[in-house]
Amino acid sequence: MKAASSESPQPPVIGKVTHHSIELIWVHVDNKPRTGSPEHWTRYSVEHTDPKTQRYNTVFIGYSTHHVVEELEPSTSYSFRLRVTRPSGESHLSPTVSVFTTREPYSGKNLHQAVNREDEKELNNVLQSGTVDVNVCDKMGYTALMVAAQKGFMSLLDILVKDGADIKLRDSTGKDSLMMACYAGHLDIVKYLRKCGTTWEARDKNGCSPLHWAVDGGHLPVITYMILDGCEVDLRDKVFLWTPLMRVAVISGSAAVATVLLKAGADVNVRDKAGKTPLMAAVLSNYEDLVKLLLVNGADHRMKNKHGADAADMAKGFGGKNIIKLLDKFSLEN
Repeated sequence: MKAASSESPQPPVIGKVTHHSIELIWVHVDNKPRTGSPEHWTRYSVEHTDPKTQRYNTVFIGYSTHHVVEELEPSTSYSFRLRVTRPSGESHLSPTVSVFTTREPYSGKNLHQAVNREDEKELNNVLQSGTVDVNVCDKMGYTALMVAAQKGFMSLLDILVKDGADIKLRDSTGKDSLMMACYAGHLDIVKYLRKCGTTWEARDKNGCSPLHWAVDGGHLPVITYMILDGCEVDLRDKVFLWTPLMRVAVISGSAAVATVLLKAGADVNVRDKAGKTPLMAAVLSNYEDLVKLLLVNGADHRMKNKHGADAADMAKGFGGKNIIKLLDKFSLEN
């Protein structure tokens, strides 16, 4: 049945529009109240264009004067028209009305994408939208602030803090943003977070402090600043009772890092849970330069662990020939 243009109804009025739905409203073309069975009523159909094929599809048929079209794409143009069908079967089409769905609301995913891409403009857009919690975590359990601290994105970190990001939040292992910045070696961010109120006494779930993490990262400027700022050098973790110096002896063997710690007063003969000293740990790890440094700085090669073994016994047991010679020579000289 052809639509009579002279009797074309008004197009639907656009109501509420979201990123996935559009509300359409129209008025009854009949002034008299409805009575009797529906086959004697005027029927309405809403048709809209498919954005891909540009063909009209019927999305509603009924007697109501209101319909919400859902499951639409965000930021997409849709065109609608109203078909009015009389009880007689006569049909009339309204002119077309077009409307865009809104953009999809910002989410935590957008927040983290902006930080990972170091996109300051997009980060501001996300935060200003008011729809995203600045402290929302990504799938790894990191807040945007932790990511910015880890990557060294100073300007983004400043934006996040000023927007209310919590500097004391921790990931699943108990690390906070300060620990991550210390490990990554971002001195400017470490200083910034300190001014914001973070503390050197913070601990992760294993009892490691920011200095433990800075030592693991091996970044001398950060370690030096931390010590000058009053960070205690002999804090112990709660698993192995390792101090930062012990971690150097076990993990990296960095003589440069150990030198900074020793100059700051680190205990060269501290014992861990198993009774090992940094010297024993360095011997077991075959860190020859570190063994030399520890001996020169007062490491007692005669100390024994809980099993009665000293550094020389450990060297012989693990085949460190150069270290065996080094310990033998030092023993003879001292």
